[in-house]
Amino acid sequence: MKRFFIWLAGQPGYKSRISYSDAEYFNLSVKETRIAKAHRDARVPTLEQIRHVVRTMPATTEIERRDRAIIAFTILTGARDGATASLKLKHMDIDQGRVGQDARQVKTKFSKSFQTWFFPVGDDIRQVVVDWVGYLRHEKLWGVDDPLFPATKIVVGDSRHFEVSGLDRKHWSSAGPIRTIFKDAFAAAGLPYFNPHSSGRP
Repeated sequence: MKRFFIWLAGQPGYKSRISYSDAEYFNLSVKETRIAKAHRDARVPTLEQIRHVVRTMPATTEIERRDRAIIAFTILTGARDGATASLKLKHMDIDQGRVGQDARQVKTKFSKSFQTWFFPVGDDIRQVVVDWVGYLRHEKLWGVDDPLFPATKIVVGDSRHFEVSGLDRKHWSSAGPIRTIFKDAFAAAGLPYFNPHSSGRP
């Protein structure tokens, strides 16, 4: 509003009615300024809440295994959802306990490349991710350039309706599906929704 009145004061027909100093009435008081600038801690889930979600998630189908691995991976690495959606198998180094976020291939913040080391959040969380990587490499025989968390494959079924048909050998086009996975998993576990980025802060 202040910027608008400053602009308006310079327009023909308003110069005689509005002065530039009138815009100062939109300044906040000292108290209001302190309130506006006050630091607010982000609402984040506890490690036990995330562990509860992972433990209660089903893992029968490969889609369910992928979804559970995504949540375990997020708390294990702290990776952002956009980066998680664009990671490839070659970016994972299980033996060294790290993820190479190469900005040339991974959607990182500010397009910066860096290494992410696994957080000490428990062997159970780590094992979910290890098992998932092993499944893709040894059972599905996927290569290093295949997605770490592939998109869901949708086909037209016999009933002429769209149906889920396992994993697609490609990345998601956005991080939207990952946020949906988080939302559904936390709701199923009886917990309030936390977005993927807040859940990646142990």
